[in-house]
Formats: sequence, structure tokens, C-alpha cells
Amino acid sequence: MLGTQLFLNVIIAFLWVLLMDEDEFRFTTFFAGFLVGVGILFLMHRFFGTRFYLRRMISTIKLLFVFNWELIQSSILVLKQILSPKLKIEPGIFRYETVLRSDLEITLISLLLTLTPGSVVMEVTPEGDALYVHAMDVEKERGAIISQLQNYEKAIMEVTR
Repeated sequence: MLGTQLFLNVIIAFLWVLLMDEDEFRFTTFFAGFLVGVGILFLMHRFFGTRFYLRRMISTIKLLFVFNWELIQSSILVLKQILSPKLKIEPGIFRYETVLRSDLEITLISLLLTLTPGSVVMEVTPEGDALYVHAMDVEKERGAIISQLQNYEKAIMEVTR
């Protein structure tokens, strides 16, 4: 339904351009029509039976910012480990119970965690309610990884639900 609302908004913007009857296409006119479309769709979004599409887009942008922040933090932790004169790590695996249920949500959290340095999702239970996570240093980083997973879960639920 996100695509439908966005498509309708673009159609409204093009209609706005046609109604302005200008000699050439101007982006400013299109943008003004797009804003008019946002207002119309916001007033009528309850008839679509879904959330207003800009909320989901904002949630997606928020998820990207959360991922980038977690990526920076975990990269710094891994760099500290690598640059230390003596490597004192204890790699290991732990189980994390997740509140996410759909295949899309589980896949997304697995990919996001795997993309951050120092940890990787090794397996998802057949029920999809838990992840087995391998960490570079389980004793020191387990709390940070669990915090990452909780941040990802919250941001993913805003996007998908």
C-alpha cells in the first residue's frame, strides 16, 4: 500500500503541473504539486486502510541512521581490539530471543547485525523466535550486541508494522 500512496502522490503532482499550464516543466511546480498531494493523501489515508506512507518513509530513514550509528560504534570497538598490542578476545556464541516474527523482519535484523563488525548471526531457530549470534569477544561485547539488537528491533518494528 506504500507504493499505491506514493504513486497517487506523483500523479497528483503531475496533474498540478498540468493545471498550472506552464510552457515548460518546472521542478518547483512539480514539488508544489507533490506537497499538495501529501496534504490530500494525509487527509484521505484512513480510506486506504494503512498508515500514511510518509510515516513509513521517515521510519525507514530513522532505521538507516540507527544502522549507521551502530556501525560506527561497533567499528570503533573492533578497531580497539585489533590495534591493542595483545589480543585478548574470547569468541563465542549466544542465543538471543527476538520479538520480531515475520520472515522479512528476521532477515532484516540478521543482515543488519551481520553487517556490523564483530558479530554475525549464525542461525535462526526454525520457529523464528531466536537468533544464534557469534561475537568476536562474548564477555565484553555481549551487552553492546544485545543493545544493538534491541535498537534494530525497535526501528524495524516502526518500519514494518
